Amino acid sequence: MNTEFDVVVIGAGPGGYIAAIRAAQLGFKVACIDEWKNAKGGPAPGGTCTNVGCIPSKALLQSSEHFDHALHHFADHGISTTGVAMDVTQMLARKDAVVQQNNDGILYLFKKNKVTFFHGRGALAASQNGLHTVEVSGAEAQSLAAKHVIIATGSNARPLAGTPFDEVNILSNDGALRIGAVPKRLALIGSGVIGLEMGSVWRRLGAQVTILEGLPTFLGAVDQQIAKEAKKAFDKQGLYIELGVQVGEIKSGKKGVSIAYTNAKGEAQTLDADKLIVSIGRVPNTTGLNSQAVGLALDERGAIVVDADCKTNVPGIWAVGDVVRGPMLAHKAEEEGVAVAERIAGQHGHVNFNTIPWVIYTSPEIAWVGRTEQQLKADGVAYKAGTFPFLANGRARALGDTTGMVKFLADATTDEILGVHMVGPQVSELIAEAVVAMEFKASAEDIARICHAHPSLSEATKEAALAVDKRTLNF
Repeated sequence: MNTEFDVVVIGAGPGGYIAAIRAAQLGFKVACIDEWKNAKGGPAPGGTCTNVGCIPSKALLQSSEHFDHALHHFADHGISTTGVAMDVTQMLARKDAVVQQNNDGILYLFKKNKVTFFHGRGALAASQNGLHTVEVSGAEAQSLAAKHVIIATGSNARPLAGTPFDEVNILSNDGALRIGAVPKRLALIGSGVIGLEMGSVWRRLGAQVTILEGLPTFLGAVDQQIAKEAKKAFDKQGLYIELGVQVGEIKSGKKGVSIAYTNAKGEAQTLDADKLIVSIGRVPNTTGLNSQAVGLALDERGAIVVDADCKTNVPGIWAVGDVVRGPMLAHKAEEEGVAVAERIAGQHGHVNFNTIPWVIYTSPEIAWVGRTEQQLKADGVAYKAGTFPFLANGRARALGDTTGMVKFLADATTDEILGVHMVGPQVSELIAEAVVAMEFKASAEDIARICHAHPSLSEATKEAALAVDKRTLNF
């Protein structure tokens, strides 16, 4: 006998748990299945983001930044410190506590919104007469049936070919968040978001960090003026980034890891390290979903094939987040989750891929939305650009962090904002203004005319918008 629901969600990451809550708010009887476990074997909803991604990495970044400030910047403020030391065990315990708070928060939200939660692995079993059967395996094994199934099973770290993760010497994002002591030498392969954030954490704590990147350009997806500014800051900090490399054999032993590679000049090199973090992207997680049982179509990457509305080829089955096309971002998954729940209810769910913000939480932070200058040039779009440095911003001076800039790109004829790119202090928060502006198709002039509080970092946004018309007031 199947327990029947209106909507069953497989996966309780950002896409899944948000979809479940929104569906419940719309009056549906909803179940959500998730198999993540905490250290005690209990449920740990939140997916990769909460457990081994966004949340724990930000906790470590915060701890390491405090340590870095105490060592190198407190004296500027007249604060004397002696004997400053990092207790890595306590740092990791705090990170785990932050994760647990988020896990518990999601379970509370399920209870509040009357979402039935099942702790186990969900798999498709059959589709008949407009109902889909989902089997839950694990401690709470049972069969569920629903008119609608939303698949939100996320993604997994991509290993190097022939070099599996052992989470001891060769680490994925999971192992990178559990390093028990500061390594003397840390190597990373891949200079994307995970590589830069994890590299920053351990560099601040005293590790000698080397990042090997296969592409010849640093942060190729980022506006190159912003990427170059960020690279200068990272170089100054001592984060060594080598571009255009080709990784060869990797040997792991009791003394650590040895990485053979060829540099951009074609010269054979060897890098020895205590730990190696591999961050070369992620792959959709469809393992164990049993997609063939209902004829669910997957693409060549293993991602679930969906249309613009996140519908799969099987009526009544939807998919969102990392397991489908588009950027692998937690907030993109959330937006799709809400949109699918609303579409099931006959409403018009909204997701605008052109206004999804991107953030790298290094110091300086990097954030952007919309198109880059190189993309506009490639597309033959006539544009105007305006920049403003944090060096000329009063609040940034008071913070003691004047690295970076804000950059606006606007249509040369209409002045509509086409992209906003930032590198500097707290730009992960500043980017939201640009997202709102672009969603409402604002012009650079609109932002230039809005009163911004003084002194604030957001004034750099206003000044960059003014710079589009070459009339900055403070630079």
